[in-house]
Order: sequence, then C-alpha cells, then structure tokens
Amino acid sequence: MRPILYTLLFCLVSLSHLFAQEQKPKLITWQDIAALPAPAAGMHLAYGTDSLQFGELRLPEGKGPFPVVVVVHGGCWLSQYNLQYMAHLSAALTEAGYATWNLEFRRVGDVGGGWPGTFLDVAQGTDHLKELAKQYPLDLKQVVVLGHSAGGHLALWLAARKQLSPKSELYVKKPLKVKGVVSLAGIADLENYAADKGSCNAAVPKLMGGMPAEVPYRYAQASPMRLLPLKIPQRLVQGVLDPIVPVEQATAYVSRAKSKGDAAEVVLLPDTGHFDLVAPQSPAWAKVLESVREVLQQKHR
Repeated sequence: MRPILYTLLFCLVSLSHLFAQEQKPKLITWQDIAALPAPAAGMHLAYGTDSLQFGELRLPEGKGPFPVVVVVHGGCWLSQYNLQYMAHLSAALTEAGYATWNLEFRRVGDVGGGWPGTFLDVAQGTDHLKELAKQYPLDLKQVVVLGHSAGGHLALWLAARKQLSPKSELYVKKPLKVKGVVSLAGIADLENYAADKGSCNAAVPKLMGGMPAEVPYRYAQASPMRLLPLKIPQRLVQGVLDPIVPVEQATAYVSRAKSKGDAAEVVLLPDTGHFDLVAPQSPAWAKVLESVREVLQQKHR
C-alpha cells in the first residue's frame, strides 16, 4: 500500500504545482507594449532647439478647453528608451477626455542629457504648455503630471520644483502650476534607489553625475523625497509584483508626505507588475484613470 500512497501523494503535489503555475498572473512586459499596433500619432511640436526637445500633443474631440495630462516616459533615464511606449497610454487618456502632452527630452547618453539637462528639459517642456495654450484649447488650471518609473520620478520632481532655491541649477522662475501628480511605479527616493542593486538602480549615478555621498547637493535638489511637501494631491500607483521598483519607494514616500501634511495616497495593485500600469488593456488601467480624476478633483488638505 505504501508505494501506492507515495504515488498518489506525488501526483497531488504535482497537480498542486501545476495549478499554482496556471494561477500565476501573466504580467505585461515592455515587449508586449512595443508589439502593439501604434496609435494615431499626436502633433509633433518642439519646445526647444534640440531635436530631442519636443512633445506629442493629443486633443480630445470637441471645443474644450480640456484638462491636460503631461506624460513623462521612463526607461531608467537612458537614451535607448523613448516616449513611444507611452503613446498607447496617451491616446487612451485623450479618448477619456484629456489633452495629453507626451514629452521627449535629453537623457543619459544624449549630448546634454543627465545632470542638469534632463531636468531642465522636462521643466522647459512642461512650461511650454503656456505657449501651446495660446493656440490650442488647453485648460492650464487643470494640469496633472503623470510619469512612469524614471518618468514617475521626473513627474514628482516637476510638481516639487517650485520648492527650489533661486540658487539651484534647476531653478526656473514661475514654473507652470500643476494641480496634481500621478506617479506610476515612480522612483521617489533617488538616494535609497541608488544604493540598491539592479540595472535601473545603476543608472541613478549616471543621471546625477555621482553617488549621493559624492554630490549630495544634487540629490537634495532632484529627489522628490527631499522636496516635500508638494502641497498638491499625489497618487503613487504601484504594482505589488513590480520587479524593478520596490513597493517601499511608494509607501515610504507617501508616509513622509503625509507627515508633512500632503494629500498623498498609495494605490497598491495586486497581481500587477511594472508595465501593467501603462498598458490600457490591463486591469490596472481603471485605477490609473481613477487616480488622474481624483487628483484633479481633490483639494489639498
């Protein structure tokens, strides 16, 4: 009887393992998004003289004026990743009634990219909405900044740059006011992220021109965690199964933001990875849309 029992037990364990594999969620990858047919292109508009200083503007149907979502792509701040993978997200937001301004900018590996050019580019591109609003029906009182991964870091920074001293290399006089910020798997604490291992983690000192101990004054100007409070609503949307940006980046940031009186919330999504957040076909998309609506409607406490 014992051999039969062992055989039955082995079969049960094997079936349990197979069932567990079947139940494991299929996470969306960058390749999955890249393989999708490209949506209709937005208007390619320059905000500077460099070939990488441009954005894609998409407008909903109707007269407007429309609320605006500034979209900032990720890719570890590196030149090999561009704005194209955020085109599907931008098109879906525009279909939902938002004008979208999908920014391109100089990155690490580009001439002028890294410190301080990457920061100055996204700032200049965002502020260029003041000029675009003279020609297109944009509601500049209803602007949200949304970014993914390294772009989530830049989105939070764009919302925080009003805190910078005029002595800062990144200071810009009278930056465009934004009503809220949505960070999708954003890197909110540059110093802690730089200390961990990983290919994207290793890009932080390339962006900043050194590790935190080497250029601490730069991190003080560029890490959103160091620039709190933002005094606007913030949503940090994070997949629990994200292998690139740990959940603690969002939870630690929001804990500190709340301690300083900010209206900040973490939106933790189970069975969700890094790229699900920027894929309109994913179950996570409803929460992304909801987060954009919430920061536009919510008043700072």
